[in-house]
Amino acid sequence: MGRSISISTTMAALLVVLVMGFARTERVNKSSSLGPFWSTAKEEGDLLRWKPEANDDLSDPTVQEEEERHLDGGFSSLDGMLQWAIGHSDPAKLKEATLDIQRLSPEDLKQRQMEIKELMEKLKTPSDAKLMKIAIDDLNNLSIPLEYRRRALEELLILVEPIDNANDLHKLGGLTAVIRELDNLDPEIRTISAWILGKASQNNPFVQNQILELGTLAKLMDMARSNYVEEATKALYAISALIRNNLEGQELFYMEAGDLMLQDILSNSSIDIRLRRKSVFLLADLVECQLDSRKSKEPPFFSNHLLLKSVVDLMASVDLDLQEKALYAVKKLLLLRSTDALVFKEVCGLDLALQRMREQLQQLIVDDKFKEYAQDMENLRREVEAIFLGKLDKVRRTTDSALS
Repeated sequence: MGRSISISTTMAALLVVLVMGFARTERVNKSSSLGPFWSTAKEEGDLLRWKPEANDDLSDPTVQEEEERHLDGGFSSLDGMLQWAIGHSDPAKLKEATLDIQRLSPEDLKQRQMEIKELMEKLKTPSDAKLMKIAIDDLNNLSIPLEYRRRALEELLILVEPIDNANDLHKLGGLTAVIRELDNLDPEIRTISAWILGKASQNNPFVQNQILELGTLAKLMDMARSNYVEEATKALYAISALIRNNLEGQELFYMEAGDLMLQDILSNSSIDIRLRRKSVFLLADLVECQLDSRKSKEPPFFSNHLLLKSVVDLMASVDLDLQEKALYAVKKLLLLRSTDALVFKEVCGLDLALQRMREQLQQLIVDDKFKEYAQDMENLRREVEAIFLGKLDKVRRTTDSALS
């Protein structure tokens, strides 16, 4: 911490003198002393709390533009660097260092000024948009080594997290470049590319629609069947992010036999646990979207006996995360009008599954490590059981009414 203060104090002192030097050159002398720089000196916390008033210089459009340039990274002006250095300096040490530098000869002072200017150039960093463009240009350069291509994708993976950057990706040519990499012969390149598409489209309808319009969903669904587990996992993540709360995307998903893909994954116990988690999560998300949309027609996929039994069977998984996701999916499926409570009982054995889960949770709840989890799961289990029994009772009453 002391070293940081020392460096910033020296930098501030040099900058003060540098600014003074420029002021003399331009014959502009706004003050005969350095008082203003420390007479109102603030602690770092005060500087962070400071807000420009309506009549402050920051209300000037040119100064606002300067502040916006600071947000691009680095210091875009001497003033920006000066304000940072003062904010990270000890006022007393700053005054002492400034007086020392004032005693330098004109030649030494000029040398120090040149050093500060060089330091400014080194501290400047490009904006996110520039960094994205550099990475995209690398992807469009077919002659670069695979290592550089992978590095460009890894940079984009980080850069697309902010929603504004994700929205700019297609405008910069990034979506086209990344989608092209889905056909790369290297599985790691394909994996990172799918991951980027998932991150960029997550909770972002604007990017979701851009990717869907480029016809990428079918390719991602092929990748979700890959024998390379990381590729399949990231492809399924991208699919889930791409169609979440997007009705057009979900229609395309069903047209591409996405329901069969999910059914195959959920019913195959040999498939990697991560894929099964993501699949049951996606199923619950699709059902929830159906419930929220209140569309009269429900996809027959949700009533498929094999699918329903596969989800109920996952409630007995030794993986607690998968178990929880399966129970939540069963809850959502029970809320659909088209699902039959008798199928859940006679085909899926939901009543027995709920009983086994209750016994398991009773064992977990005495363990402090799992107590909170077990309590939350038991609450959810009871909720599912109540919905199931209520739906089953409704079927029985309807049957009794028909017979009487």
